[in-house]
Amino acid sequence: MTYLTRLLTGTAVSLALALPAAAAEYRIAVGDGAGGTQEALGKAFIAALEEESGGEMTGKLFLNGQLGDEQDTVTAAATGTLDFSILAINNITPFSPSVGTLTLPYVILSQDDAEKITQGEIGQQMIDQTIEDAGVRIIGWAYSGFRVLTNSKKPVSTVEDLQGLVVRVPKNEIMIETYKSWGINPTPMAWGETFAALQQKVVDGQDNPYMTVYAMKFDEVQKYITNLRYLFSIEPIIVSEALFESLSEEEQQHVLAAGEAATQASAEFLRSEEAKIREELVSRGMEITDPADDEKEFMELATTNVWPKFYDQIGGKEVLNEVLTALDRPTVE
Repeated sequence: MTYLTRLLTGTAVSLALALPAAAAEYRIAVGDGAGGTQEALGKAFIAALEEESGGEMTGKLFLNGQLGDEQDTVTAAATGTLDFSILAINNITPFSPSVGTLTLPYVILSQDDAEKITQGEIGQQMIDQTIEDAGVRIIGWAYSGFRVLTNSKKPVSTVEDLQGLVVRVPKNEIMIETYKSWGINPTPMAWGETFAALQQKVVDGQDNPYMTVYAMKFDEVQKYITNLRYLFSIEPIIVSEALFESLSEEEQQHVLAAGEAATQASAEFLRSEEAKIREELVSRGMEITDPADDEKEFMELATTNVWPKFYDQIGGKEVLNEVLTALDRPTVE
């Protein structure tokens, strides 16, 4: 039995079925729909929180952006009107720019890289900075995999193929500049508007991990996938710092322990489920293309043109070099 399965069954489920009437139930905003990484992280967090607290603390997931777009939930948590949120890390970056280091193209090159950085000293530094900058605390990390490009018009394997496509991106400067480095002007758009925009062909494509493509049923409005692995999607769970500080020391430890358990469960979930979901999307009619020349053209354009533009915003070139050093990669001069 896997760790994730243990969290979602057995003791945790028994507790869920017999929660005391006075159990504190927290609202957890989730940007994505059912079946993806965010929901899996949320379920694992709730199960672990119930187990850690002996059934005195629990949570309820609100999927598909029911409690607002992801960036809006950061503001709501910061002001204490929302308890928890699970969201893409690029939607925290506008509030805490140093976190943007992890959204620079081609910094994270594997799931191992993502786990090493988020669960290590650098991850703790980012947690501390986010508390200071944004008034929210990262308590766990979901790993959703690399963002792949989807579109409804044609297979894409080169930068030239990309020309002419209208691509939706989040309202994130780094991601916008990455697409500009490839020669197109992307369309910034709120997450909650994306499916309808794809369906109505206001935009031709978007990029997100396989898990999200599946959870959001993008196969209904998109035909082609390109394994464009420029950004590994990390999706933290945040708690309102005001709420966290209002908890007793014991309750705080329950929340932190549940976040840590959910992080480990998410890493396992991605490793066990991504390949299956990719196969399922193909069975639904999507076609997958790999970038030509091992993605070297995309990578060179993005790192050369995008990284230098954001050194100051992320806190200096040394912040990026610290991450690269931790990953045993060459630093920038």
